[in-house]
Amino acid sequence: MTHTTESARAVTAPGPRLTDEIGLETALVRLSHVVQRVFGEVSRDHDLTAQQAQLLCRLVDGPVGMADLGRMLDLEKSSLTGLVDRAEKRGLVVRTRSNTDRRVYQISLTSDGLQVGTATHDGVIARLGELLGDIDEPEREQLTARITRMIAAAEDHRR
Repeated sequence: MTHTTESARAVTAPGPRLTDEIGLETALVRLSHVVQRVFGEVSRDHDLTAQQAQLLCRLVDGPVGMADLGRMLDLEKSSLTGLVDRAEKRGLVVRTRSNTDRRVYQISLTSDGLQVGTATHDGVIARLGELLGDIDEPEREQLTARITRMIAAAEDHRR
């Protein structure tokens, strides 16, 4: 005989459907899931994990120190070290010591890493662009400005 207690039962409340009106904050949470899914899809196209794809995309613009990279990717030091180790073993990144502080390492892309990183970054941008659909230029500019302010506020909050 099986007894089910109230605390053991799964309670599922119907959430808002995609077509329902939702608040901005809920929309942003859903958008973050979409962006993560796009990173996952594009990373598989390049035989990467989503985290490796994010790492390479962050490094496309040039070398970054480990501490800054950890903040950018929101990873603890040990997790970041493992991520960089795996990318280094694949020949995608290289560690170099800072000229000014020998305790600090800069992480940069190898030529293979730059090729894969650029292709990954371009793939993510292209897929997100497809999702934007027919948003006109003034609306894009307004949305970009607001998102940029949110990113800056989030960065200021972290300091």
